Amino acid sequence: MSSDLPETNTSLTGLRLDARSLKVLAHPLRSRLLSALRRGGPATATALASALGTNSGATSYHLRKLESVGLVADTGEGEGKRRLWRAATESHQYEPSDFAGDEDSETALNWLVRDYTRHFAEQFEKWLDVEAAWPSAWRDAAGMSDSYVIATPDQLQAMRTEIYAVIDRYRRVGQGNPAARRLAVYNVTYPLDLDRIPRGEDS
Repeated sequence: MSSDLPETNTSLTGLRLDARSLKVLAHPLRSRLLSALRRGGPATATALASALGTNSGATSYHLRKLESVGLVADTGEGEGKRRLWRAATESHQYEPSDFAGDEDSETALNWLVRDYTRHFAEQFEKWLDVEAAWPSAWRDAAGMSDSYVIATPDQLQAMRTEIYAVIDRYRRVGQGNPAARRLAVYNVTYPLDLDRIPRGEDS
């Protein structure tokens, strides 16, 4: 699984979460701080605190925690004690199997994925609140859809790889075009028959 930007191109900087970095990131303010830096670019703890409705002391503390696992970094361009922070990677990745049997890590991952789900809902509703003011071309092109497939785990992995390749091809296609805007692309896949858990040969 991946978050923010899938690592499908070697030009991107991605971090594979381990147990330590996962546990650091699985915190309400830290996940928001990282997202804010990836979306908005470098910022001070004071600016981030103002944007996220917290105080700069707590923000500085949690930025240092993220720095300790390589998710954010000091740009070295701040003035005095006002450090200017940036996201150290464009994306981070994780696979649930990396944490199988580690109860603390599995709990942290469960929280983090649910937090991303809440974050998606919040951000998408913000778009719905202002959608009517946007031109029809954008309203027609944006939005959400759902489809159904029947596949094995290997086939599902192959499908995800193809989807990520398409996203990667379009990642910066509009760069430099004044008509282009930044867009969030979410990809979520889950089983529909939740009571039919694969066993033995079915898995």
